[in-house]
Amino acid sequence: MTALTATAELTTATAEPRRHFMPLVRADFLKLRKSRGLVWTSALMTIGVISVMYVVLAIVHASNPAKHGPAGGIDNLGHGVFLLAMVGSVAAVLIGAAAGAADLVSGVFRELVVTGRSRVALFASRVPGGLAVILPIVTAAFAVMAAASIGLTDSLPAPSYTLIVEIGAWLALEVGFYFALALGLGSLLGSRAQTIGILLAWRLAVLPIVSGIAALGVGRDAFPGATIDRLAPGQMHSALGPGATMATSVTAAVLTMLAWMLGVLALGAWRTATRDA
Repeated sequence: MTALTATAELTTATAEPRRHFMPLVRADFLKLRKSRGLVWTSALMTIGVISVMYVVLAIVHASNPAKHGPAGGIDNLGHGVFLLAMVGSVAAVLIGAAAGAADLVSGVFRELVVTGRSRVALFASRVPGGLAVILPIVTAAFAVMAAASIGLTDSLPAPSYTLIVEIGAWLALEVGFYFALALGLGSLLGSRAQTIGILLAWRLAVLPIVSGIAALGVGRDAFPGATIDRLAPGQMHSALGPGATMATSVTAAVLTMLAWMLGVLALGAWRTATRDA
């Protein structure tokens, strides 16, 4: 066997799992995209809400410029970031829960298992498949927000392009984090409704309370999602609330977030691999 033959065989062996994996990713993407109610709900919650926010601000400013400032600028960008982070994470939970539990609820999981495909691959394909649905939706909402923040500044200073890029990366991080939690928890519980209920209660009710309890100190760092605001661009901390100004280091915040995300995904993968078909 020549070195060239060995290299060719190694390349083929490496590419073989990829050829089997990509169809699974495309199938998961198509299943979520064809769920029009889910996609439209997520789009209205993100693109629709942000668009309405800036339209209202523009109308209010036009009706009384002396009392109400322009719709753009850094201050309103901060409010938009807070709003999009909240509704974007909710949309991520909806899509993640659907990706994690929809096959079980619809009875398709048994049919997928009997094909002989790896159960871990079946679970892993849901990650890129789901992200390919939620991230473009949130990106479109963020594009509306960025354009309005720059284009409707009037006499106010416009946010820098560096700040816009930093905010976009942070929003993608938050959305991806909550999608991963919903995917892992949905696969673990096997229930879309329970997953949505648990994570929405945490994101909308418990997390703001926990982040505001200063007596917990660094103990807040142990809660999933409580340290994400710490990673936000510095100019946005005042808009995001007390959780964004915690004393934890960036490294600790990243490690905490990764621990929760990877831990929940691992539990979801384990349950998918051991669940009775």
